[in-house]
Amino acid sequence: MRLSVIGLGKLGAPLAAVFASKGHDVIGVETCAERVYMLAAGKAPVQEPHLQQLIDSSKARIIATASYEEAVVGSDVTFVIVPTPTDEYGRFSNKHVLAAVEEVGKALHNKASYHVLAIGATVMPGSTGGQIRDAVEQSSGRRVGEDLGLCYNPEFVALGSVIHDLLNPDFILLGESDAKAGKMMENLYRSVCDNNPPIRRMDLMNAEIAKLSLNAYVTTKISFANMLAEICERLPGADVDLVTSAIGLDSRIGAKCLKAATSYGGPCFPRDNLAFSMMARMLGPEALIAEATDRLNRRQVDRLVAHVRRQTTPGGTVGILGLSYKADTSLVDESAGVGLAIRLRDAGYIVKAFDPMASDPGQEVLGPDIISESIESCVHGVSVLVITTPWPEFSNLDPAMLERPGKRCVIVDCWRVLPKERFNNVAEIIYLGRGDDWVPEPA
Repeated sequence: MRLSVIGLGKLGAPLAAVFASKGHDVIGVETCAERVYMLAAGKAPVQEPHLQQLIDSSKARIIATASYEEAVVGSDVTFVIVPTPTDEYGRFSNKHVLAAVEEVGKALHNKASYHVLAIGATVMPGSTGGQIRDAVEQSSGRRVGEDLGLCYNPEFVALGSVIHDLLNPDFILLGESDAKAGKMMENLYRSVCDNNPPIRRMDLMNAEIAKLSLNAYVTTKISFANMLAEICERLPGADVDLVTSAIGLDSRIGAKCLKAATSYGGPCFPRDNLAFSMMARMLGPEALIAEATDRLNRRQVDRLVAHVRRQTTPGGTVGILGLSYKADTSLVDESAGVGLAIRLRDAGYIVKAFDPMASDPGQEVLGPDIISESIESCVHGVSVLVITTPWPEFSNLDPAMLERPGKRCVIVDCWRVLPKERFNNVAEIIYLGRGDDWVPEPA
């Protein structure tokens, strides 16, 4: 099949590469000239594990351009994957989607055959069948359902594992304007996914609601685990990992996303949960669970600050390992490490931080004085060390780096990645969610 992808960012570029790797001809469209140049030269325009390998193996089937007309005329399906920024009320703005859709519509004037427009960006319910449908019909002169199909097709992926998640999704969500468009999209995914996932086809509105509600539910599950960890910390002998490993075996709950650690972050979860709450508030019902989830998540940085305060006073030196919101990505959006660094710095602590991929983005937010060049320079001389992101290299921390005369370093291990026995002689380790490690906060 001939496909075009509008937007070659952190999702669009991997999607284009995955399609091409399965034998489809792909035209990528991007307004950023550097990304067009890079993909045209066979280079990954964004950082994502395994993306470069896919591009290397299928670059003969990928074209990069800034021309909407070239892309639309040369394809059967166009995916629009552009940002939908959050407005002042917490809703998603469609301004970038509408601008792209209007350009797609203009290009359709020069094409006679049937075409499917698939919206992959997260939008508020009612957008695809409302503003977006109106925009493409007006700009193209076509009617949706006759010679133009319209679909809402969000992907459920995590940065750092986008390629794997695209090839092995739990399910495919397809909102369709009509059966012809939906069937065409279903056939495409049957040719792409390695795991033969279930495909749920439905109308546009219900697909939009499903996208928001799924992410809102996942954030609730994460916050429940973190709430449970706080309870376990105050009960001698309690261990949140033992509790969650048990309740996760119940098929009504499941083990995924039931890991107690730091707050959830990134470009999707925090704002999707907020948008879900706003949608409910605008319609009348109270989304009390989603609102409580957001409050629980926001106070997780307070919780980490309290752990630091129990061990050292302002003026002390604190090291933070992890600035990205999760491992295998450089994004620092709403990350626990950045949030903790800001709070401690503003409270008068000396803060040092290191991340294998997110040092540059972290520096843009925190400034150069906080960023360390290596793990060793980050941990040297600190009174408290907090592990906020479970990067594999952090679990291999060399105890010798923490050796010093006098008072031992205290490690707050949010993800429980370090074995205590390796550090008995040089540091004290506090695991989040373990009752035996609880220390009351000073008055």
